[in-house]
Amino acid sequence: MSLKPDQEPTVLQIQKEGPVAILTIDDARTRNALSPALTRQLVAACADINADTSIKCAILTAAGSVFCAGGNLKDMYARSSHFAGNAAEIRRTYLTGVQTIARALYDLEVPIIAAVNGPAMGAGMDFATMCTLRIASEKAKFAESFIKLGLTSAAGGAWFLTRAIGQQRAAEMALTGETIDAHQALNIGLVLKVVAPDALLDEAKALAARITCHPAHSIRLNTRLLRESARLDLPAALEIAAAMQAVVQQTDDQYEAVAAVVEKRPANYVGR
Repeated sequence: MSLKPDQEPTVLQIQKEGPVAILTIDDARTRNALSPALTRQLVAACADINADTSIKCAILTAAGSVFCAGGNLKDMYARSSHFAGNAAEIRRTYLTGVQTIARALYDLEVPIIAAVNGPAMGAGMDFATMCTLRIASEKAKFAESFIKLGLTSAAGGAWFLTRAIGQQRAAEMALTGETIDAHQALNIGLVLKVVAPDALLDEAKALAARITCHPAHSIRLNTRLLRESARLDLPAALEIAAAMQAVVQQTDDQYEAVAAVVEKRPANYVGR
């Protein structure tokens, strides 16, 4: 008997440390593979983060030795879950299922750091590219491996990956399906930094601290401005930048930021 959503196992651990939300994929049974439960819980976590204005940054990582194994091969073989039904039904399953993760991470109001602890395969790699910043353990590996299973990237990887590493590198990864290690990922700009496995989470937290020392509203609006500007022409990007600037200049924290510089003292932000 299958579990109902309100009875499903918890496969995403959520911890809040001050202004940082740490999301940890934790499903040892499937090597942290994509599942309906992970989809629902990750989307719900993003909504909660957006609603909690005390959160200034998020970290996405995983328990165990694998970041995310991607799609569940047993489901593929059995033609179940995302592989069940006719073409119209499968299309609907993707639109209302795994693709909601891409939308949720894209709409996340705070920057999110992927702390990739191990292999990020297929959809697992896509989830990493959906994050704002990426740090990799020396044990991390990456593969846009869909073509090896006769598939395309239905989770959103074709859109995010080209923006992360450029059209040509993305094409190489998608059309060969080959796996690259953490240092190769660093060389092509897929990750920001490669660190020892036991230093990964501390490094992600240190990067989050460099972000969260700034005013909350400025962080959220800058995150949105960077994301929107990547898809707009210059006149539209300038218009949205002016609107966001008008909003942020009305906040108490923006005035406090200027006052702290002028008065040569630490800033005391209150989130207003």
